[in-house]
Amino acid sequence: MYSVNFTTAARLELIEAQDWYEGEVSGLGRRFRRAVDEVVERISTNSFQFPVVYKNIRRALLYRFPYSLFFVLEGETVLIIACFHASRNPDRWQSRI
Repeated sequence: MYSVNFTTAARLELIEAQDWYEGEVSGLGRRFRRAVDEVVERISTNSFQFPVVYKNIRRALLYRFPYSLFFVLEGETVLIIACFHASRNPDRWQSRI
């Protein structure tokens, strides 16, 4: 089992998305956060199930939300570098490498 850490940028993206969903419909932000927590649990237990999409970066898709978590493996730690909406330009998260 890997420990999972978020970069500051990824954590801010997650919070912004959660706040936006909560502002749209009460409770939707909490459901978004649950979807994030579920995929983080899957990443921590079996990170190799997720495909490499760029260099050594893997992508985990969220259920029911158009977001992905992009992460790298660093020894026994998973570092999530982006919480990214599917319609955004991937150059933004790729520039963090």
